[in-house]
Amino acid sequence: MAANWIGGELMAALNKTEGDITHSPVSAPLLAGLIRRIQDNTLSGKLAKQVFEAMWNGEGRCRSDHCGEGLTQITDSGAIETLLANIVAANPEQVAQYRAGKDKVFGFFVGQAMKQSGGKANPAQVNEILKRLLLGD
Repeated sequence: MAANWIGGELMAALNKTEGDITHSPVSAPLLAGLIRRIQDNTLSGKLAKQVFEAMWNGEGRCRSDHCGEGLTQITDSGAIETLLANIVAANPEQVAQYRAGKDKVFGFFVGQAMKQSGGKANPAQVNEILKRLLLGD
């Protein structure tokens, strides 16, 4: 899936510049590194797009140990739980609404988490931990 997504980004960028693959500023090894970072959850799709754009503009690379300056995804469940616990504690009214059955309020909490993490928190972990915190488990 990541390879298809990256291929689409590459083709779109090539189309914008009316170039072909032989003139791509992003080499195959750099693309492979980016794909690996998506697959190992170092980068989310949103962050991968930012890294790809930086690579296209000659501003960044994606190696096995590093990908984009400050763009790696937050996957530390303790850090995510602390972030979410603070958000839940700061919004008791929304917590009460969620517990009363207003499921759409869940999106508010996810939005706050992504905003406060700069879009770097792993979305799957945010959803999992947030459900647990909101239900008081």
